Amino acid sequence: MNCNNNYKDPMEVLGRSKGHSYEELIENLPRHYEFNPTLLQQIKNIPEAILRNHGSSIAKKINRMVKEVFKEAYRAEQFTRTEINNKSVLYGVVLLKHKVIDIVLKYFHKRWPNCVICLYNEYNQKTGIINEEGIIQEVKEPLQKVIDRLSKNRSISPYFEDIEFSNEEIFEALYQSQNITERENLRFFNSMIPKNCYKLPGMRKGVEKKYNNKNRKLDDFIK
Repeated sequence: MNCNNNYKDPMEVLGRSKGHSYEELIENLPRHYEFNPTLLQQIKNIPEAILRNHGSSIAKKINRMVKEVFKEAYRAEQFTRTEINNKSVLYGVVLLKHKVIDIVLKYFHKRWPNCVICLYNEYNQKTGIINEEGIIQEVKEPLQKVIDRLSKNRSISPYFEDIEFSNEEIFEALYQSQNITERENLRFFNSMIPKNCYKLPGMRKGVEKKYNNKNRKLDDFIK
């Protein structure tokens, strides 16, 4: 037995090497679509150092669940394709099985604070809305119906009055401006977009697919 008063548990030394604190787990674990309230009771019976360092099977499970929650929110933030009308209503479609619509809405609200943002979730068929004041609500209505209702009483925004490009045209112009045909690097391009992201609503028929080797024809390689 080590009688040194300065002795520290190695797990405590590792501290937050991988996992999350009690507070983060309690706040975000209920977002997981497979969440069970008994998990919160289990968390309370496990030392925080064990939780943070994945030191048991239940600790690994809990951290995996929270990781899946944050991963889904992050991918929605980065790969959701949005459009905006001349009434400053920004809208798009997401596929979120976890309860992270508020995280994604707040992300877009931070980027577009003067817009009303609407995101239709294909998973639960609800539309999440956040207004200029940051107030969030979810409604069981189709996206277009929500857009029309919100746009009805809003004045035309001079900044967005002359919108002439579709969402697809904007990204096509972006990729063309960044791509030099002679230096085309499809492997690098595809490494920047996780394969699962092509299953997301905005990416299924997106212009990115033409840069994916799996979607190219033989003639594209022998021009």
